[in-house]
Amino acid sequence: MLDTASLPVQNDTDSDRRAAHPQTTPARRVVASPTGAIRTLGSNPATAPIVLHPGDAIPTSRRVLYVVLLGALTALGPFTIDLYLPAFPVLEADFQTTAAAIQLTLTGTMIGFGLGQLVVGPLSDKVGRRIPLLAVTALHVVASIAAAIAPTLLLLGVTRVFMGIGAAAGGVVAMAIVRDLFGGKRLVVMLSRLALVVGVAPVVAPLIGAALLEVMPWRGLFVVLACYGAVMFVAAIVFIPETLPPARRHDRGSMTMRQRYRSVLSDRVFLGVLVIGGMSFSGLFSYLSASPFLFQQTHGLDAQQYGLLFAVNSLGVVIGVQTASRLAARYGPQWVLAFSTATLVVAGAAIIVTDQAGLGLWGTVIPLFVFMTGVGFTMPCVQVLALDRHGKAAGTAASILGAVNFGVAGLVSPIVGGVSHGAAITATTMAVVMVGCGAIAVVALWAIVRPRTVERLAP
Repeated sequence: MLDTASLPVQNDTDSDRRAAHPQTTPARRVVASPTGAIRTLGSNPATAPIVLHPGDAIPTSRRVLYVVLLGALTALGPFTIDLYLPAFPVLEADFQTTAAAIQLTLTGTMIGFGLGQLVVGPLSDKVGRRIPLLAVTALHVVASIAAAIAPTLLLLGVTRVFMGIGAAAGGVVAMAIVRDLFGGKRLVVMLSRLALVVGVAPVVAPLIGAALLEVMPWRGLFVVLACYGAVMFVAAIVFIPETLPPARRHDRGSMTMRQRYRSVLSDRVFLGVLVIGGMSFSGLFSYLSASPFLFQQTHGLDAQQYGLLFAVNSLGVVIGVQTASRLAARYGPQWVLAFSTATLVVAGAAIIVTDQAGLGLWGTVIPLFVFMTGVGFTMPCVQVLALDRHGKAAGTAASILGAVNFGVAGLVSPIVGGVSHGAAITATTMAVVMVGCGAIAVVALWAIVRPRTVERLAP
């Protein structure tokens, strides 16, 4: 737990009383109870409220700071993966190679990202959150600088693997920190903020990369990523505390790495949401990989119009995430998933129907927006169901979830090109993959998770 004696707890009535009688009102302090809850002690300890999770005693301003910093750490991964995508044609020309060879650098990044999460998550459960976070973020900075000066494509590919490993810590440790501090319905709210970043960042990153290419060469993108990582490194040192102190790492109920993996992977609900998360991310990345060809080549949009379309779809993810956080806290995340996974299938099928009916650009854009909103609904609910059940193995659970999300998406998204059989990518070929991903998510929810068997969230 946090050093709860240092956490300020405010009560409006007590605050007013202290303001009126600053010399006579006793200060409140916070102590941990033997049960793991926190009691805020005032003038009458017998009637003091019980705080169930350490984060419940953190002032609102501090929680906002954590959301901003942890969100920025989470975004480091998607930005590392996607920021340089608009530079692919330039890289192909500079290195005098093929597009397939350039795409291998992206594959290397995804491999590094997945491996990094599988290592960092369990390690953070064993030694605490700060040491893995700082070490791996420092690796990201060094690897980004190396990528900026890489003289050959091979060396660029190697540095991209290490960049992926370095970027892995942000999202995993951020989710684990949130789980350390919060539980129940407040966990839903906090994770929804991180899910918002996870959903929007992959969509926004290529747009920012394209804008940066207007003012700098492609090597400058990696300098920007190095600066981003350096800022996160300093911010972690200054503002992010250790939320898993030694007492909790080595307490009576602590587990070995093998036991943590066994605990997480033997949980039926976790396995089900793992599939759902992987499929929703795969649907998202299928859109990301196909959209440049679909909207710029097939529908003839210019770069500005294409960027506007990206922004509109990002808004759909925002709406979905923020709405899902409220509905999940009230009805349960498993029932929100029942709605959102069905939406993925229906919206994907609608894209196929409208494309075959020849309804043009708008026939694709409108159901695509609905699909992206459904992805936004899905993300926070997957995170809540995965982490709320595994407080003692939060880092391990978060690492597996992140690795599967990005790993499966990296494997599935190129299928869009395969479905088109070498012809131009159409809305139908893109949507076929999206419908398949949504259908698998629906089956996983009802056959594996089984919503009626999932207990309600604690208040």
